[in-house]
Amino acid sequence: MREISKEILAEITADQKNEIDASIIYRKIADRAKEPANKKILSKIAADEKKHYEILKTYSGMDVKPRRFKIFIYLISARILGLTFSFKMLENEEADAHAGYTRIAEHLPELKSIMDDEERHERELIEMLNEKRLDYMGSIVLGLNDALVELTGALAGYTFAIQDSRNIAMLGLITGISASLSMGASEYLSKKQDKEDRAFSSSLYTGIAYIITVMLLVLPFLLFANPFINLGITVLIAMLIIFFFNFYISVAKDLSFRQRFFEMAGISVGVAIISFLIGWVVRTFLGFEL
Repeated sequence: MREISKEILAEITADQKNEIDASIIYRKIADRAKEPANKKILSKIAADEKKHYEILKTYSGMDVKPRRFKIFIYLISARILGLTFSFKMLENEEADAHAGYTRIAEHLPELKSIMDDEERHERELIEMLNEKRLDYMGSIVLGLNDALVELTGALAGYTFAIQDSRNIAMLGLITGISASLSMGASEYLSKKQDKEDRAFSSSLYTGIAYIITVMLLVLPFLLFANPFINLGITVLIAMLIIFFFNFYISVAKDLSFRQRFFEMAGISVGVAIISFLIGWVVRTFLGFEL
């Protein structure tokens, strides 16, 4: 084996760890996959990752141990968040690590060409994965967006107009649940009009996304007494929902996270501020109180 500097050896062994981890993750999920097509794809990717590991091993001359905790986290993530999200996260992590291949290629050019070919092949395989949850993402976005904008605004208006947490929570739940049923029905009719086969499922995803968002936004008003502090917590919860949802979408569908996050957050906060001012006007000039 040719002599390799300590810096290059460190790069190679780091990539070895990534490859052996990925190989185990893909293999374990392939073993549990129900769809034959997905099982075949995952088994092929696992074999490719193991091949990467063996190639790197010929240069490092050593075996490395897989990181069991990382493997566990990714397996749990695949169960909860779906295969596409978890695998793209894994591939993005490897892509960051593989930036070091540019430096390695100066000493081992044949390694760079092999890894480029393999990485491109893996991404093509991942794009073949078909997950139902991503097919319904438009319906989930509709439910989340509408709930975040409408209910954050409504709660802001109620907060200044009513200034009683229990009453605000009651009105928020009535408003939110009624709106979720209305939104679900509208989504069903819209999909039916377009003659789509999954009209009911789409409406169900929209309604469930809406109701979950409503519950999370109203929760502070059920737990604490000060309505203004509760409104602040509600806005924070809304920002967290927007952050995590857009992070999921940006990874799973290769979209821009920053643009989507600031657009969605800006609309929600803007509507909340306007509604808060409307609540102030109603309370101040109309004398409305509960």
